[in-house]
Amino acid sequence: MSPEMIVPQSDMILAFAAAIAVFAATLLVSWPYLVRDQLGARMARVASERERIRVRERARLMAQDRPIFLRREPKKLFKDIVARFNLAKQAEDSSLILLLRQAGYRGQGPLVTYVAARVLSPVGMLFAAAIYIFILLDLQHPIAVKLMMVLAAASFGYKLPWLFVRNRITKRQNAIRRSWPDALDLLLICVECGLGIESALRKVSEEIGLQCAELAEELSLTTAELSYLQDRRKAFENLAERTDLDGVKSVVTSLIQSEKYGTPLGQSLRVLAQENRDMRMSEAEKRAAALPPKLTVPMILFFLPVLFAVIITPAVIQVMDIK
Repeated sequence: MSPEMIVPQSDMILAFAAAIAVFAATLLVSWPYLVRDQLGARMARVASERERIRVRERARLMAQDRPIFLRREPKKLFKDIVARFNLAKQAEDSSLILLLRQAGYRGQGPLVTYVAARVLSPVGMLFAAAIYIFILLDLQHPIAVKLMMVLAAASFGYKLPWLFVRNRITKRQNAIRRSWPDALDLLLICVECGLGIESALRKVSEEIGLQCAELAEELSLTTAELSYLQDRRKAFENLAERTDLDGVKSVVTSLIQSEKYGTPLGQSLRVLAQENRDMRMSEAEKRAAALPPKLTVPMILFFLPVLFAVIITPAVIQVMDIK
């Protein structure tokens, strides 16, 4: 091939590469105008769906037959029991009131019910254990042993209301602990947007209600207390006492310092939100790390016998065939 033919081919290759580069640059510049923004449309659909769910849930709550009250009136039977046995002083115990508040029970109704249950529960367990042991079970034991069993059942009945309340407190704290980092993120967004702490707490309680009703209830109570209490510090301290969680107490400390000294709240909320999220992740990792020791006993009891049977059975069959 002659040199005169090579030069035009190289020029053609350069021209073709330049055309491809121009076409690619043109396509890159015009691509946002040619392709529709899928992310924006998806975010709009998600926002509309979220608003539709919120409206539906609010309509469902408003359509209930009776209104929901945080304070309930005690039943006449429980009030008569408290009055007859002179248990009014126990109903005024501050530690008992705080215990019931941590479980989500407020007002005089749950307090009177709890005190009356501590009277009725051991009596009911006493009669039930006596009927079961002396009549239905017919144990061949001395009378003293049977009486001790009945008294043990009665003592368990006395502790039964306390165990129920403690179980309710544990479940409530777990629900609040899981949703608290998300609530802090929402609170941080509201504060950085310029909302006051009352408006921010009210907005967060509305948004977090579908995820954790317990936390929404506590934040709503805090908002109400901030409105009518003279000492705003007391409202934040009440939130820490009702939840009894370290993450909530640290945030309450920051809120009190911000109210007292005027320190900026956004940076502290950002740090506390990250710490609470890390704590939630470490708790999940701790539970995942605790699974292998917990699975050891079930595997020994249920998995290894089956494995041994699968391995040994063919050898046993062969030995039986040889004989």
